[in-house]
Amino acid sequence: METAGYADSDHVSVVSPSVNGSVENPIRGIRVGGSYLVDVVSAASVDIVSTASKRWKEVRHAGTLDARYKPHDIGVTASGYASVEPDYRSLGAGGSFVYDFADRMHTFTLGYSFAEDVSGRSGTPFSVFSNVIDKHNISPGLTLTIDRSTVLSLMFDAMFEKGDSSKPYRYVPFFESETAVPAGASVNLVNRVRLPERALERLPTSRDRFAFSGRLLHRWEHVTLRLNERLYADNWGLVASTTDMRLPVDVGKRWRVFPHGRLHVQQGVSFWKHAYTLESGAFPTYWAGDRELGPLRTYTLGGGAQVDLGGFIVSGQVDGIYTRFLDALYIAQRWGVLGSLGVEAVFE
Repeated sequence: METAGYADSDHVSVVSPSVNGSVENPIRGIRVGGSYLVDVVSAASVDIVSTASKRWKEVRHAGTLDARYKPHDIGVTASGYASVEPDYRSLGAGGSFVYDFADRMHTFTLGYSFAEDVSGRSGTPFSVFSNVIDKHNISPGLTLTIDRSTVLSLMFDAMFEKGDSSKPYRYVPFFESETAVPAGASVNLVNRVRLPERALERLPTSRDRFAFSGRLLHRWEHVTLRLNERLYADNWGLVASTTDMRLPVDVGKRWRVFPHGRLHVQQGVSFWKHAYTLESGAFPTYWAGDRELGPLRTYTLGGGAQVDLGGFIVSGQVDGIYTRFLDALYIAQRWGVLGSLGVEAVFE
């Protein structure tokens, strides 16, 4: 069981209790598991204020089921999930093939999953208004045991999305071409100099995403290194790198502490502008209001601790998160904190 909480300087807060469980027979190679999570979101961000809306609250329910059968060197896995909120629904399922080779020193996996997302407006039935987004994901991977203390995992993901993912609440301001609007301009300044036209976000209706990930695990006598690197690119022009490191350190027989650091850098999509203009009265082909599609840098630093109470493991973690938006309206930076507290029990 775990409860996580998030809050940031953009007046967004989230509380996420969750429960995870699994049953396993390692001799027969059978495992069945599942999880259930609730997100309670409360927001009064600058994006909501810019549309003259008040603080809103929303609840999301999400559940997963997974199974694995691997009696010998070859195995299969299957999984499914559902996520439901007032204006968005996501259903997905997938499976993978698992093959151990070289005396089970190395493992090859090949996975495929499909998801159908439906976005709409809160209070409006999907039958009246909705956008459907289909997602196909192919993910081959390779895990190599380098030596008794080192494991290297490599994975490639290719996701192909079809459908309109534009947010039905996100209105984008437009300006005259000669109007100078600085990045980070306030809501009042934007409203004072923008044109009367304010259009709903318009994004391309297909997106091809590609990511290459690597994970290095190395164990010393009392210290473990967990280093992850993910390189990402898509046909919208967004290119990103995410580096994550944890360093669990054994403190005695029961305690473990783990400092954590993360760096995410990205180049915005090719059609990104913090201030869109009307050229000769004509709209551009695409326009976006989500600053997460623009260039940014995110720095995360924190850590946690874990204690084994004999059958129960209690863990907690706190991370500080700083994001610098390099080319966006309203805000140029955001501070956030993410914390979690969990309890794990093992029964044999």
